[in-house]
Amino acid sequence: MKKSYISSLSALGLLFLAITCQMPEATVLRDAKGKIIVKQDPTPEFLTKKQSLESIYLPPGYRAELVASEPMVIEPVAIAWDGNGRMYVAELRTYMQDIKGTDQNEPYSTIKRLEDTNGDGVMDKSTIYIDSLVLPRMILPLDDRLLVSETYTHHIYSYRDTDQDGVADEREMVFQDDSVSQANLEHQRSGLIWNLDNKIYVSVESRRYVYKDGKLLTELYGERPGGQWGLANDNYGRLFLSSAGAETPALNFQQNPFYGRLDISNQYDAEFKAVWPIVATPDVQGGQRRLRPDSTLNHFTGGGGQTIFRGDKLPQDLQGDLIICEPVGRLVRRAKVHNQDGKITLTNAYNQEEFLASTDMNFRPVNSATGPDGHLYIVDMHRGIIQESNWSKPGTYLGNQILRKNLDKNIGRGRIYRIVYDGIKPTKERPNMLHETSVQLAEHLKHPNGWWRENAQKLLVLRKDTSAVPALRALTTHANHLTRMHALWTLNGMGRLSEEELFKAFKDPDPRVRKTAVWMSENYMISSNEAVLTQLNALKDDPDAEVRFQLALSLRFNSAEKAKGMLVHLLKTYPNQEVLVASQKKYETVLKAVAESEKKALAMKESERFLVAQGAITFNSVCGTCHGGDGKGIAIGGKEMPAPPLAGSKNVLGKPDRLIRILLHGLKGPIDGEEYADVMPGFGFYEDQNVAAVLSYIRNNFGNKASVITPAQVKKVRDETKGRTELWTMKELGALQ
Repeated sequence: MKKSYISSLSALGLLFLAITCQMPEATVLRDAKGKIIVKQDPTPEFLTKKQSLESIYLPPGYRAELVASEPMVIEPVAIAWDGNGRMYVAELRTYMQDIKGTDQNEPYSTIKRLEDTNGDGVMDKSTIYIDSLVLPRMILPLDDRLLVSETYTHHIYSYRDTDQDGVADEREMVFQDDSVSQANLEHQRSGLIWNLDNKIYVSVESRRYVYKDGKLLTELYGERPGGQWGLANDNYGRLFLSSAGAETPALNFQQNPFYGRLDISNQYDAEFKAVWPIVATPDVQGGQRRLRPDSTLNHFTGGGGQTIFRGDKLPQDLQGDLIICEPVGRLVRRAKVHNQDGKITLTNAYNQEEFLASTDMNFRPVNSATGPDGHLYIVDMHRGIIQESNWSKPGTYLGNQILRKNLDKNIGRGRIYRIVYDGIKPTKERPNMLHETSVQLAEHLKHPNGWWRENAQKLLVLRKDTSAVPALRALTTHANHLTRMHALWTLNGMGRLSEEELFKAFKDPDPRVRKTAVWMSENYMISSNEAVLTQLNALKDDPDAEVRFQLALSLRFNSAEKAKGMLVHLLKTYPNQEVLVASQKKYETVLKAVAESEKKALAMKESERFLVAQGAITFNSVCGTCHGGDGKGIAIGGKEMPAPPLAGSKNVLGKPDRLIRILLHGLKGPIDGEEYADVMPGFGFYEDQNVAAVLSYIRNNFGNKASVITPAQVKKVRDETKGRTELWTMKELGALQ
């Protein structure tokens, strides 16, 4: 590890920052009907910090404050706070430093630690906590340790500063997986969040983690959860993913991904997917189809970096809302989360407007979080290019726009904002959890800010200090249902929750506590535990739909006859409970598909089976993002799909050479008469083996049956098309002999 250094803002810089963070929200022009008038001629040049802050529009009463900026932070993408309120910032210092992405994978990135030493809300101390990293994308503070995972690797390391100089000097591998991901940077996993159930979740891959005795253990899913950049959790442990590649701002939030992936076509509509920038958006992947007549982005295309606001220093009606960053449109969506009988739907909180939008061309919101001070934080990467080189090459629509506006020159900056509200005083309470006793930590489970409750629970579970058990047991009867839930999960994570306490929670007057108790019972509900199953049986006709749905999910993997009988009862008695029925149907469909796949595999040679199995990994982590995990396309919120279905496709089942060309060099234009919003980039950087594997997988799944494609076939086509840089068209491919 290289020697790190400490950098502080100058007195002049602090004065400037203090001035700029007090600027009012931007004023916008409106027409006679009250609609915001779009700024058509924004400069692509960097604005001053003051000008950039003034360019941000928020609803009346809200305003943005600048808490950190360059040179303190450079190219920031993710933030997290430890138990003492110190902010860790992941910086992708090599991300798209030019339009070709030169040296992007060099180990020049860092993680900073920022501190507000005088309590004014502005960061005034910065240290490079870890340097020489390859695009660090996941950070999770534990106690005085920080978990970190870099791009392309599956290893996870723990870092610690043992001599208290602000620089990590201890590094330990807590999870080892020697496999290397060849997927594009945008298709790598993200997240690493500690959830209510004491599991650590990530996007993309089909596993979650449990921290035990200094190591991360894994629990595997039967189906990949999907998602790309960003992962959010609410007060009740519900997870929200997103997929920019599939232009899907939110997905897989109907149930925990451990039970399988579930999306319902009407969980939001096409109106929700429409976005409302206040500035012309020339640099958009997808070209003119993605622009309105006023030149603004018409649809989510880069959505991610989401969070559920759980703080207490903004208006109460913001609590529980889903915040989604859209860096291409220079905006942040505020979505209302509706729960009707366990079915979750999303709507925009505003009518053809956004919660936050900017006219600064370099405003690039990429992440969001609830802070320990109860405010909402927005991470602005603040740069010109916000798209990987696969999609922004010279000659593409996006690449041409980047060069025309000189956006490729705008690098090396970054901003972190917090959102405040007039009339709500900032808190003077500052966390000191790392130095508190376990009994003191238990008191924070009563806190109105979800950040405090979550971090107190995490620290208590990590410590497993039995001195806190009496206090925690007392909190299981607290008046606030959230406090009761956290107390129960904390005891459970410490291995101190008794069956008696669990059974009592089954009868809690609040259905949200009953639901969480059912979820928690999975740790006890082995086939031989007749007592737990008997208690659960009393909930099969619970008046609350969410309790019944969770019961069905928790029984899913239980082989006991009583468990099977309860599941049959639920499906038979509540056929109109939409999510319950849809979830079970999807699960059975997946089981059937797996059985069919295994049957096909038995008819293959061993080498072919290996090839198809290898291709499944690549497809599920990359291709399924746009084509759908079942190969039937993505159809959430309207009929338009980001990419064509692969199931039963003549282009998949046809000539292998044509399919190889598409994957190597990409495809643009209409496909079988259908227009899609985006091009398919080439994946020629994949090795011949990987190209052959993923193509063999899609030709032998989703009901498809065709010959496998060998690495030798891929090499032959690669040699024949050497030097090609253009995307193919179907017309051009059709003309090939």
